[in-house]
Amino acid sequence: MKIAYFVDEFPPFFRGGLGTYAKEITRQFILKGHSISVFSLNTGDDPTFDTWAGAEVHRPRLMAFSDILSIVNPAEMKTWDTNGQEFFTNTLLYNILSASKLVNSLVQIEHHNFDILVSHDWLAALAGIIARRNLDTPFVIHFHSNEQGRNPSGSATVKDIERIAAISANRIITVSYAMRDELMRCGYPEQKIRVVHNGVDAGKYDAVRFSGQEVEAFREQIGIGSSPMIFFIGRLTWVKGVDSLVRAMPQIIKEIPDAKLVILGKGEMDQMLTQMVRDLHLEENVLLHFRMVPEEERLMYYAACDIAVFPSKYEPFGIVCTEAQSMGKPVVVGATGTSGLREQVIPTGNEICGFHINPYDPLDIAKYVVKILKDPDLAATMGKNGRSRVLEHFTWEIASEKTIGIYQELVDGRK
Repeated sequence: MKIAYFVDEFPPFFRGGLGTYAKEITRQFILKGHSISVFSLNTGDDPTFDTWAGAEVHRPRLMAFSDILSIVNPAEMKTWDTNGQEFFTNTLLYNILSASKLVNSLVQIEHHNFDILVSHDWLAALAGIIARRNLDTPFVIHFHSNEQGRNPSGSATVKDIERIAAISANRIITVSYAMRDELMRCGYPEQKIRVVHNGVDAGKYDAVRFSGQEVEAFREQIGIGSSPMIFFIGRLTWVKGVDSLVRAMPQIIKEIPDAKLVILGKGEMDQMLTQMVRDLHLEENVLLHFRMVPEEERLMYYAACDIAVFPSKYEPFGIVCTEAQSMGKPVVVGATGTSGLREQVIPTGNEICGFHINPYDPLDIAKYVVKILKDPDLAATMGKNGRSRVLEHFTWEIASEKTIGIYQELVDGRK
């Protein structure tokens, strides 16, 4: 199968979990013998064409054109600040140039034949819509989240893009049943929607790769030593709930005085979290690592921690939870609203691998973190069960097989 793949985030450019998804899933497609032409965002000086792990990667070079935004964009955009306008115009141009490269160059001039068109989220949806309009080729839109869920009062323009993509697409693939339900509440047709959970590289995310000495040395390096380590990794934004986790720490250290929380990530909450730690006098118990780290170092953080906590208020899937479970760590996860974390984590019974909590309630977070940290046998059982659950349900091999099956159904139907 020859796939035209529109995803704005692709190696070496990473913004979040979508970049990880695109990297891993395309690698699996190629290993299964499929051909991938990726159309991704050019961040400035990236090559306009190269190959990555067997995939063709096209990155059309962008131009500044925000000066004409008021002419070509709806009135809403006039109210956005300069950064917002630049982001939107870059996204718009990326989509138009990518669709043009596919339709006018690869298909019309070079006579490539593509079996299917694939777009990811609103950031790449317009390219798929345009290509679908100009080519007699099935179109799939992947929703990893949506504007209504991220921010109910958010951009009407983004919501319109998502709605038009859903209408234009032959299939909609999303990352959890919770996200499927959200799309249906937005009026998207149920018969088009398929669910494929994300995955993890279970060979790479395996704690046995790291010796006890390596883990101990890393814990010393980051200032943990022998203290119980609570770990959060992710974008530092309101929906991830890291502020609730910091607010839970005073209650946690009442029960476990030497517990330390390590927060790894970047986002708009950096300054607020710094102030919260200062105001709550948590400087000795909360370590703020405001940075992005290479994957091998990220693996060391997982290996070093005793428990991973992801109190997300909105999380269609949550790859970081899958990574932590694959590393054999017990997890505590937000389980209100749209939460794919609920589908990953079993909170009771013989297969228990973590706990569900109310991400808005610091006392609820503290209660279950303390429960795990005070019961090493329970923590070990959770970690073992989490690893087993990943191997059975949440690998990239499984995700890619299910995804290709949906693509193939459309291709066969067209034939």
